[in-house]
Amino acid sequence: MSERSRNLPRRSCLSVPGSSEKMMGKAPGLGADMVFLDLEDAVAPLEKPAARAKIVNAINTLDFGESVLCVRVNAWDTEWTYRDVIEVVEGASERLDELMLPKVETAADVIALDHLLTQIEKVTGRQSRVGIEAQIETARGLINVEEICAASDRLETIVLGPVDMSASMEMPSLAGGLNIPEYPGDYFHYAFVKILMAGRANGLQVIDGPYVKVRDPEGFREFCKRAQILGYDGKWALHPDQVTILNEVFGTSQEQFDRAVDILEAYEKATTEGDRKGAVMFGDEMIDEASRKVAVKVVSRGERAGMRRSAS
Repeated sequence: MSERSRNLPRRSCLSVPGSSEKMMGKAPGLGADMVFLDLEDAVAPLEKPAARAKIVNAINTLDFGESVLCVRVNAWDTEWTYRDVIEVVEGASERLDELMLPKVETAADVIALDHLLTQIEKVTGRQSRVGIEAQIETARGLINVEEICAASDRLETIVLGPVDMSASMEMPSLAGGLNIPEYPGDYFHYAFVKILMAGRANGLQVIDGPYVKVRDPEGFREFCKRAQILGYDGKWALHPDQVTILNEVFGTSQEQFDRAVDILEAYEKATTEGDRKGAVMFGDEMIDEASRKVAVKVVSRGERAGMRRSAS
């Protein structure tokens, strides 16, 4: 795993075309928790080889602050993948945190990338390990997601790719992951929950993919809430305007953070002092070990985003 980035927040994951030096130059100042420089769908086939050097230059010369810095390579079923990995990882500084592998269908896809990264790190003397983000975008990948999430200790994140998933499932709608009013419910709920459970069982962060209507902030906010309520850590941004919404929706409020800290302190006192009770009243609410676990998650999420308890 990447020692630096594994536990950093990923509320907002900004996609930036690796062929555009202009867009990559703007990315560090947009406030995204995670930035991924793309070699896959955002780059035309004839531009992919040249984009590798542009990405390496951006990693080595731009200041991305504390953001998680990732490069999305092409999928293993293309002719570009191995050169993507070798040229980017051998050329990039230690600032590179992760590679994102799209269209992962089996654990073997992740293991192959792990082995190639291990060889590159040995040859180059790289000090930090490169993490892996795996995208689940096909029916086969969804069926195998449990094995995929357990495939490598380099894995940091599992990502749902809704548009390619729609194509893989042969959905007749052209909505591409957007709402389908004619369907009585959320037609992606099964995929959301299956990926979430597999990720959480293996200690991974879980991320929702893009919302393609970049000029529809209210629709975007609604889709963010859908994933946030289930427990997802964040979602992709295709446009800088989406970053602010993501950081808000997937963030922890100061009130929530302070309350969670108070719960932890009250529970610690109840279980270690006096009668050492396993359940105790907290205001008008009964809290116990289950309450503690929920509070730990809230505090952890807040601390990842740099939050601290309010002054009394």
